[in-house]
Order: sequence, then C-alpha cells, then structure tokens
Amino acid sequence: MLDIALIRKDPDGVRQRLLTRGQGAADGLAKVLEADEERRKLIGEVEKLKAERNTISKEIGVRKGQGQPADELMAGMKEKSDRIAELDRLTAEVEARQETLLLNIPNLPWEDCPKGGGSADNPVVSTWGNPKKFDFKPLDHVTLGEKLGILDFTSAAKVSGSGFAVYRGAGAKLERALIHWMLNFHTGSHGYTEVSPPFLVREASMVGTGQLPKFREDMYATEGGELFLVPTAEVPVTNLHREEILAEGDLPKKYAAYTPCFRREAGSAGKETRGLARMHQFDKVELVWIEHPDRSMQALETLCGHAEAVLQKLGLHYRKIELCTGDIGFGAARCYDLEVWAPGMGQFLEVSSCSNFRDFQARRMGLRFKGADGKNRACHTLNGSGTALARLFIALVETYQTKDGKIEVPEAIRPVFGSPLIG
Repeated sequence: MLDIALIRKDPDGVRQRLLTRGQGAADGLAKVLEADEERRKLIGEVEKLKAERNTISKEIGVRKGQGQPADELMAGMKEKSDRIAELDRLTAEVEARQETLLLNIPNLPWEDCPKGGGSADNPVVSTWGNPKKFDFKPLDHVTLGEKLGILDFTSAAKVSGSGFAVYRGAGAKLERALIHWMLNFHTGSHGYTEVSPPFLVREASMVGTGQLPKFREDMYATEGGELFLVPTAEVPVTNLHREEILAEGDLPKKYAAYTPCFRREAGSAGKETRGLARMHQFDKVELVWIEHPDRSMQALETLCGHAEAVLQKLGLHYRKIELCTGDIGFGAARCYDLEVWAPGMGQFLEVSSCSNFRDFQARRMGLRFKGADGKNRACHTLNGSGTALARLFIALVETYQTKDGKIEVPEAIRPVFGSPLIG
C-alpha cells in the first residue's frame, strides 16, 4: 500500500510513476485524495468540537462548585458529544473507503526500473551456460514423461480435470528429491531458516501480501471465503510477522519454505499450457526476506543470486531478465525473472521471479521495525522462487534426456535421488 503522506505531498509525481505501468494504473488516485481531504476535514471538525466540549465541561464544574444550575450547559455538552459520535462514525467510513482505494493501487516502480509496455520490452540482464546440443531430436517432457511412466496427465484429468498432473515412480521421487535438495541448499549454504507454513490462510494474510482484493478471481477459497489456498508460500511466510514491530538488529529475517501452490490461472489463455508449464497446482520452494530499507536493493541482488545458484548447480542454461514498468507485478517495485531453457519445448520458461516490494506489503500488514532513534519504520519485504518445481522438472528432464529415451540425474542431486539414471 502506498504511503498516503507521499501521495499527499507529490500527487503528480506519484501519478506519473504509476502511469509508467500503463493506462489505468493511476485510476483511483484522485478518489484517494478526495477521501483524504474529506477525512482531514472531519477530523478537524471533531477536534474543534472536543475543544468546545472541554470548555463547557470546565464551566459546568465551576457552576456546580458555586451551587449554580448547569442544565443548559449539560444539554449543550451532550449535543456536542452526539455530534462527535456521528462525525467519528463518518470518519471511520471515509477511512475504510480510502483504505479500499489504496489497496487497489499498485506499487510505484523503482526509479531505475526499465520503461516499457510489456514483456517484449524486458531487457536481458545476463545469461548462464549454453543450450545443450543433441545429436537427436529432443522430446518434450510430456512425450518423454509418458514414455517413461513418470508423468500421467490422463489420470490427473480423470481425477481433477485439466491443469493437473500425477507424478509416478521415479517422477515423484525426482520431484521430492529436488524439494529436499533445494531446502538443504538454501538453509545450509545461504543462511535461510526453514519453515513449514499452513497451506490455508486468512483473508487478512492475502491482503497483506497484495493478492487481495484485486486478484480474488485467481484464488481458490473455501465456501464463505474465510480461508484461501496459498498461491505461493510468500503469503503465509511473510505474514508470520504481520502486525509486529521487529528489533532493527534482528533484520534481515530470511526464510525458505516449501508449499504446493494453487492458482486458478484466470486469463492465461494463449500462454504456454502444454504439460507441466501452467498448472492449477504446483510445488515451489520460496525464499522470503524481511529487510532494512537501506539494504533492500542489495538484498534483491543477493536473493536472486541464491535462486540462480540452484540452476547453476543443476547445470541448466538460463537467462535473467529485468521486468519493465509495463510488465512488473502489482506489488513489486523491482523484479528479476529467471527463465530456464527447455530444449524439448524449444522455449524459455520462468522458474523464479525475484521481487523487492520495498514497504508496499509491510504497510498493508503493519510490519515495522524500531530504529536506533526509537521511531518505528516500515520494513522492506522481498521474495523469490528458489525455485518453482514444475518448470524446473521440465527443463531438467528435457535437458538431461538421452538418445535411448532415459534421463540422466544431475550430479548435484544424485545423493538425494539415489540413482544416476531414470529409465
């Protein structure tokens, strides 16, 4: 959520930065300012009435002390108290309206964020490795997985419909090994604390990290909407510190968590949908940072490097792109995507999105730290996939397939998987 003080101070500057996201991004800003002006007027009127009431109260005390009647003054004080109560109710309504408006306004892109209208304008920051060369036509993961009996989309469709998969035998074992290895890697080599969070969260948690209220149609919810299936571990993990004031010396907080993720994928028509590329349910290891504002941009580089290290250890060719203003997510101020090469599909697939939200999420969830000056300030929050399993699985099996239809297991995970070969 944007800082109302910033909007109040520089409304034109805020509007211009929001518009770099595209037309409509600044919609609601004028109404926020209108509500803010209305709220401040109401508060001013309440303060004036309270001062008048206090004056009357003192006069009543004097009159009673002198044995004089004060009925008329007491009636006047009650009238002012009733008016204050009414204005307090109106103020609460205006504040609720203003907050709803603010919750639907996206974050300000970082000042140096590349300008652009969409994904075609995202610059490639770097690449690692080279596409593997084959002396045969590589199969995609669907064909390869079904031949080896490690992926079963037919049974998944029978059980749950489209957008789901069943991992069988060595496929299930490979996915489990990747989760186990990534958690060990991030906690052992990068200093993260592992957490195993709930897979269902309250609405307040979804509001805190920015999925609600804007993206409700993309979420799975229980009947009545009291609980939501997590779209990413970012939601429960970041909200572990909702409405808390942390000690400055305790920053950063660094967490690694595995969860299944559930998304309706509304509006995904036309995007890569074959096989595991776009699922309603997929597994993911998530990295979450709660950081000091002065260090958050450097922390983003470090966090992204930790996700890159996974791909490098697995020997997978990938590219790192920075999202432009027209493609960056609703809550992010700056974001890198890591896209891994899938030779069977012949395309890059996003396996990690590493974002710095600055104070956007922290303001929504009341997450602060107490500085050396004794003042409370909003923390900065960051997260990134470390990494998403389904697309990592795609890249791995397509990259390491052999001419005779088997799959070599990368050396990094052989101790966990227990075998050098699938098939």
